Amino acid sequence: MSINDSNQFKVGITSDVLMSNGEPIFGREVFEILNQAGLAWEFMDALPEIRPEHVARYDAICAMLTRLTPASLLTAQPRLKLIARFGVGYDTIDLATCDKAGILLTIAPDEVRRPVAVSAITFMLMLAHKVGIKDRLTRSGRWAEKSDHIGTGLTGRVLGSIGVGNIGAEMFRLAKPFDMHFMAHDPFADKELMASLGVELVDLETLFARSDFLTVNCPLNDKTKGLVDARLLALMKKTAYLINTARGPIVDESALYKALASHQIAGAGLDVFEVEPTPADNPLLQLDNVVVTPHGICFTDECMQALAASAFRAVVDVKNGRTPPYLVATSIA
Repeated sequence: MSINDSNQFKVGITSDVLMSNGEPIFGREVFEILNQAGLAWEFMDALPEIRPEHVARYDAICAMLTRLTPASLLTAQPRLKLIARFGVGYDTIDLATCDKAGILLTIAPDEVRRPVAVSAITFMLMLAHKVGIKDRLTRSGRWAEKSDHIGTGLTGRVLGSIGVGNIGAEMFRLAKPFDMHFMAHDPFADKELMASLGVELVDLETLFARSDFLTVNCPLNDKTKGLVDARLLALMKKTAYLINTARGPIVDESALYKALASHQIAGAGLDVFEVEPTPADNPLLQLDNVVVTPHGICFTDECMQALAASAFRAVVDVKNGRTPPYLVATSIA
């Protein structure tokens, strides 16, 4: 629904949800949530961050990776009431700015739990079977070299997780048929849930030393930024793999490159990077033992539609004076 009336409740949707053909990644059907509520919406150009004119124009913004910074609020007439994230991470949103301006922030944890957990499993299977290398061998007609690249069986291997919240727990549920040993480090883990899933809770050093496939499933914050560093990587087995589907800055890319290039560890699966989009000359992209995706391995029709529906329902809740679920910033100025 186009925006014409200045008195309408206005919804801006960041343009990073649009595909190259101009269509939204979650399709058109989900917009019925906004249309049926009589809300006016439009796509907005807010890359890389929300600007003061957006804060003055919209009552709600549905955002993919667009940032909100203190500079976003440099307007005499802030109108914005809600930022609804298409996702679970919120490191792109300055929470102090939200709280100061009385802007609510919502996320969509239930909608990403299964897709991101599946993504971690996908990387594990690709690395275990050396799909990246075997794809290149096949395309270049080098079939005779396949015996030089024997994969890793999963039975009895250790699947580890840094952080074991919704996504980590779901990953372990999905991995149960592989007959692996489960291990995690998370000081906030639900011990009863971990016991029911068969997850052994250990210290960080033990996790790095014993995991055959080590996944990153923790949020990015001051404590986790640069957590996976040269010291911890040096503890890993030479046959071990690192998988990051969380946030790039949790891993020290320089240290990871050195560990991979020297075969200190066997390989990595990376959906996220320290800087995004990662530069084409990032040395990690030149390594044969790395599988990479553009912060979008979990992008499926199922995932995108669920994320959009969650964000749009939060908008409708705020418009109607209801408290939306999954609030992160809740203080009202």
